Amino acid sequence: MSAPIRFRIQAADPGGRARCGLVETPHGSFETPAFMAVGTQATVKTLDPRDLREAGCRIILANAYHLSLRPGADRVARLGGLHRFMGWEGPILTDSGGYQLFSLAPLARVTDEGIDFQSHLDGARQMLTPERSVEIQEALGADIAMVLDEPLGFPHTREEAEAALRRTAAWARRSREARRRPDQALFGIVQGGAFEDLRRASAAELVPLDFPGYAVGGLCLGEGKRETDALLAAAADALPWEKPRYVMGMGTPADLIRSVRLGADMFDCVMPTRHARRGNLFTWQGRLSIKRNEFAEDSAPIGPACGCPACRGGFSRAYLRHLFQAEEALGQRLMTLHNVFFYQELAGRMREVIRAGRFDSWAEELLAGPLGRDPEGPPGGGQGLRRSPAGRLLRPAAPGEE
Repeated sequence: MSAPIRFRIQAADPGGRARCGLVETPHGSFETPAFMAVGTQATVKTLDPRDLREAGCRIILANAYHLSLRPGADRVARLGGLHRFMGWEGPILTDSGGYQLFSLAPLARVTDEGIDFQSHLDGARQMLTPERSVEIQEALGADIAMVLDEPLGFPHTREEAEAALRRTAAWARRSREARRRPDQALFGIVQGGAFEDLRRASAAELVPLDFPGYAVGGLCLGEGKRETDALLAAAADALPWEKPRYVMGMGTPADLIRSVRLGADMFDCVMPTRHARRGNLFTWQGRLSIKRNEFAEDSAPIGPACGCPACRGGFSRAYLRHLFQAEEALGQRLMTLHNVFFYQELAGRMREVIRAGRFDSWAEELLAGPLGRDPEGPPGGGQGLRRSPAGRLLRPAAPGEE
């Protein structure tokens, strides 16, 4: 499949599978490993494009399903496309809407044709087919689009995983046939649930379709960390070395480090932004809860050596705690700036040590320290889960993913 993106691997760690590279798109390039800030509704909450650039972001993610409901993909197209609409000049990746089958499960029903959604806005029904998902993403004008897929919450049966794999593979073929824009890259998505052999089988179905990049979906949805790593390794080993690998919805800083060690290149997650709004801050010494009484008179910045705008601007932990307790918007913005900056700094540090040929030893050291001991929040970026009548873990429906 021809595509307007180019991926060049620039260095690989001799001790493992980690690599760093450069992805070139119609709206600029970004280095990998890369973390994409999540802008579900065409905005990364509390931040504007200048904030994002200052924090080190070079590519962001938006959600095709949510934007198709509000303000509408056709309206965005008439206004010049998603880049102009949100004032972001860099690369954009749009998710297809498949994740909403999981996150908005009470409002969705899957068939071989597609996903029948009931809008959380007005109750109207929308049939999201692979063809319709591609049409929406092409109207939005993202640089990278995703095929429609079927993720499964954990636990699930092998029979359910096989059915979702079959459906995801068929949808990938239909998505590929529906593609019309020559200036937009379409990525395939590996599914297969909790079974390593099905992950390899899913990759084997996708590789002959020659997508310009591949994602691994359906992880961090209720399984344990060791299981996540095993499933990712099975998928990554079956994907082409020369094409970018994107792990969807991943995760904590430790998750990113382990995934890069397994050969992953691109990531997204609501964790840095959502946790910031809840007063949880990421540092090289582990996660910090600004709500704690010990910070009430702490004049130090979040991270003493941090170069983010919040820390560099001299805002103290005591002040941020006050803003959080007073529910002031400035507090959410400053803490979001810090967390987004930290995730970008982490990605940059990983690129540095890969180029230096010492990623494996560096990763071992960090994972053995406070960053690796960072408490694991619930899957789905920290929002609590519940079980469906069938026993699957489901996230509560929400007006937006971020």
